[in-house]
Amino acid sequence: MTYQKMFTAAAIAALLVAAGCGGGEKKEEAAKEAAPAAGGPVTKVDPATAATITGKVSFAGKAPAKRPILMDAEPDCKGLHATPAYVEEVVANANGTLANVFVYVKAGLEGKNFEPASTPVMLDQQGCIYKPHVIGVRIGQKLSVSNSDPTTHNVHPMPKANREWNQSQPPKGQPIEKEFARPEVMIAVKCNVHPWMRSYIGVVEHPFYAVTGDTGAFEIKGLPPGDYTLEAWHEKFGTAEQKVTLATSATQTVEFSFKGE
Repeated sequence: MTYQKMFTAAAIAALLVAAGCGGGEKKEEAAKEAAPAAGGPVTKVDPATAATITGKVSFAGKAPAKRPILMDAEPDCKGLHATPAYVEEVVANANGTLANVFVYVKAGLEGKNFEPASTPVMLDQQGCIYKPHVIGVRIGQKLSVSNSDPTTHNVHPMPKANREWNQSQPPKGQPIEKEFARPEVMIAVKCNVHPWMRSYIGVVEHPFYAVTGDTGAFEIKGLPPGDYTLEAWHEKFGTAEQKVTLATSATQTVEFSFKGE
């Protein structure tokens, strides 16, 4: 065998070994990044027969004391607040309800496909706090992350079913735009620079979800009549489920309740 042939054979062998090492990891990452194939034609819901779910998330028991966020070590963050900022793990409203609860249709829409979302979901960093604290986004929908602060942040979602990413964002820099390929409730988001910063993203396949605010209320409109399982998720108190049957053009009221200590 000539020297040139020996060199070529060795090079090919090296490439094969390199392809084998780490190949599984790359395939796994690619699988997480790739969106599932479309499942068929778009489901059209007749507005004349569409149903609605309304309700609230009640809170029973003693609400935990509000904990101030300690920003003393980060003067660039502390200087953005005239009054103390508080941890948003539990936000109990004055009317006995909970904010930041993600409510969505967990089951009952299998085999249905809906028009893709055309507008991005916005997540901002204001005063070294993620705003909003809880958001929902659909598979393939743009998530646009902004930095309104005069300091650098590091946006780091930590999914299990989707591909993880970790990206720095300079003060008032260009928005970071990402998409998620698979359903996942919920994905925690942190900032590696400011450890108190935390947000949560619910990724779903359909548009039927809501997040409670300062009244604890939610509304999910435009559902086709049928039987559904509704889930409410809270970062501290976990999840609760309810089954609901929606008749044609009906409005069904559902109430979830979580209990504090």
